[in-house]
Amino acid sequence: MDFFALCHDAILEGSDDYDIVMRPSCFTFYMGRIPNTMKKEKAALPRTRRVQPDLATKVQPAQQRATDTFERILEATALTLDEVGIERLSTNLVCERAGMTPPALYRYFPNKYALLSELGQRLMVRQNECVERWIQPDVFLKGAPSLERALEGLLLDTYEVTRHTPAGVWIMRAMRAVPALQQVRLASHAQVTEAQVRLLVEVLPDADPTELKLASRIVVEMLYSAVEMLFDETMDPQAVARVVARMMSSELDRLAPAVKRSR
Repeated sequence: MDFFALCHDAILEGSDDYDIVMRPSCFTFYMGRIPNTMKKEKAALPRTRRVQPDLATKVQPAQQRATDTFERILEATALTLDEVGIERLSTNLVCERAGMTPPALYRYFPNKYALLSELGQRLMVRQNECVERWIQPDVFLKGAPSLERALEGLLLDTYEVTRHTPAGVWIMRAMRAVPALQQVRLASHAQVTEAQVRLLVEVLPDADPTELKLASRIVVEMLYSAVEMLFDETMDPQAVARVVARMMSSELDRLAPAVKRSR
């Protein structure tokens, strides 16, 4: 196997081989074995599109024993991710922590990205449940103060849910930082946006649906970004939530017809 193939397989499989082949001594060894003509040919080739790793689970557990194994793998992934971060996470490390062989893990997950995808989807389901708890029709009918309080509560609730999820902050970062996983985040945000647009169209039928959709999408992204910021910097969550809620509520309240606010 040549250097490029080894790197390709190591990256897709999330194995520790990637760390080995990228060591300066090993890199020099492999590159020294490549003929100059081959190096020139590779340099002249057009850049190919990166291979998208498979994010789907191979097998969904049907029996209790399989379910226990499935959950043990995910638990070990979260614990390992929290300990080593996104870049160093590998299926080998997960297997070591879970006390199983790689073939046993690969029965359910094809690579580390599929593990992260499953954890990401679960985290976002819990985050999205916060939206359902805080954003109800009556919030929009009572004017800006009510909407501001709801948005502030939503941001803080989402922050707490993420903070109490094992490796929650790392999972959240992976959904944005890893190209292969970005669609998981975008799909979740689109789902929340569509649900909020349906609610807004119902309670604010005189408002422009296009503006409602745009505002809803921006609000979802602002909330998510604000929660990320609370993990990246030392800031007062309450203070951040108040400022962000005030900014978002002013725009949403502007879209609400005065007749609705007067009820």
